[in-house]
Amino acid sequence: MAQVLEFKLPDLGEGLTEAEIVRWLVEVGDVVAVDQPVVEVETAKAMVEVPCPYGGVVTARFGEEGTELPVGSPLLTVAVGAPSSGEEAEGSGNVLVGYGTGAPPARRRRVRPPAGSTTPPGAHTQTPPAHHPAADGHPGAPAREPGPAREHIAAAVRADGPVPVISPLVRRLARENGLDLRTLVGSGPDGLILRSDVEHALRSAGTPVRQPETPLAPHTPVAPAPATAGTRIPLRGIRGTVADKLSRSRREIPDATCWVDADATELLHARRAMNATGGPKISLLALLARICTAALARYPELNSTVDTEAREIVRLDHIHLGFAAQTERGLVVPVVRDAHTRDAESLSAEFARLTEAARTGTLTPAQLTGGTFTLNNYGVFGVDGSTPIINHPEAAMLGVGRIVPKPWVYEGELAVRQVVQLSLTFDHRVCDGGTAGGFLRHVADCVEQPAVLLRSL
Repeated sequence: MAQVLEFKLPDLGEGLTEAEIVRWLVEVGDVVAVDQPVVEVETAKAMVEVPCPYGGVVTARFGEEGTELPVGSPLLTVAVGAPSSGEEAEGSGNVLVGYGTGAPPARRRRVRPPAGSTTPPGAHTQTPPAHHPAADGHPGAPAREPGPAREHIAAAVRADGPVPVISPLVRRLARENGLDLRTLVGSGPDGLILRSDVEHALRSAGTPVRQPETPLAPHTPVAPAPATAGTRIPLRGIRGTVADKLSRSRREIPDATCWVDADATELLHARRAMNATGGPKISLLALLARICTAALARYPELNSTVDTEAREIVRLDHIHLGFAAQTERGLVVPVVRDAHTRDAESLSAEFARLTEAARTGTLTPAQLTGGTFTLNNYGVFGVDGSTPIINHPEAAMLGVGRIVPKPWVYEGELAVRQVVQLSLTFDHRVCDGGTAGGFLRHVADCVEQPAVLLRSL
């Protein structure tokens, strides 16, 4: 006897509470193995494949692609029978790909309904069990495929007892549209008739569906209609996380910004000299990062966070340097761990690796959290300056504008030099303007005279 097990959206870590279904990797009727990836979801941090801890036949999928589900809500159900050759019957309990038993995925096999089945064409996604919100006739719940066993159960229930309907809304919908519920085969558990069953029957008969009117409670406020029409874009996934973090930063952090123009001509010359010697290329971002870590060693106040409950400033021992990366999925901030221990070559390689992962959407939550200071090179967008918003709960962010030729007084004479604007936004709770100005001036001095950096190495 097969046992139907429900697999719920697992806790993906890092405090994530929901995920959006990006792509189903299996369909109803497919045979899955233990730890086989069944769905690709996007969280606020990254896209991950979620493996199923059970082996068997997929009997239901909950949620269409693009649907956002909270952690703990049903993902799918699997009919698990006695173990046979090549199949596992027990769940592994694992959550993410790469932590499983290593069992190879079973060949996908579709279990098709027998000839004469009333299953509507293309219906693969099933409605959740009775305890799920869709089981009470929630609008938009997709229909399940009634198999032979389900039809047999439903017929027995109709013959020997009352019509298997729980939701009063479903009864009312059938009554107001003149539909006899005893003629239906329910797609819910044990032949339960769902709202989707009634609506499908009415559409098949060509009957316009009259939705029952549900009066508003006296205390329920009615939202006014918008003054103008427009497109609504949900704030979720990465966009929602960015919105929440930036809003929290503005609410909690009393930030201030200072900026300075610097002559980056010598820094560019130094980079060209480094790359002319052969070996891996050194990126400009890596040199700026190395300058940042040197400045943070001199001004550790800016490598800190504020414990608001304890009313304490926590100075951090390690520098985990975040850098802003714009991708097709939005703005992300990968983190280079222990950046203060890396040289320019190591930093270049790590920036390249994390940037590629950001573009392909394969960054893990651990690679997107834990930063202590952020470097934001917005010069790649062709702009000179900005007032960055601090990446909460950090204490500061250095912004770097584009490097462009400008008139500049160099060694007492007017010359055309490569000039960059540097801006520092800092948490005024951790330091005052003197410290922030000293940090920014040290960064500018290293940009103008890279030899200054040698004193910090």
